[in-house]
Amino acid sequence: MSAMESQIENFLSSPAFGVAGASAKREKYGNKVVRCYQQNQRKVHPVNPREKVIEGEPCVESVLDLPHGVKSLSIITPPQVTEEVVEQAIARGIENIWMQPGAQNDRAVAACEEAGVNVIADGTCILVVLGYHE
Repeated sequence: MSAMESQIENFLSSPAFGVAGASAKREKYGNKVVRCYQQNQRKVHPVNPREKVIEGEPCVESVLDLPHGVKSLSIITPPQVTEEVVEQAIARGIENIWMQPGAQNDRAVAACEEAGVNVIADGTCILVVLGYHE
């Protein structure tokens, strides 16, 4: 097994997943990632301070509000926001972070590595890995 396969396996072993940058707009990647977890029968918790429910799942306002079963976090935010999300994730004890293509931020990646967080930020897309379909 390659190092990346091992990182992905660790990420996917979480009992529940957070999605920072979750969106109520179905055309947005922040919505597709929520639906991707649902399609794969995985427990998902959208993070969005302006929405109450996304795709039938109750939202939390911040990464700091995620339930304790969440060990893995998908990030679909602009790179400047990713840094703040990662700070919250580290403070919350998140073990695995997957920065979707376009969300990567070098300082956020370095913060993950420094904190011992399993980080995927090489352009690999969870929608492809999990076989998302519309």
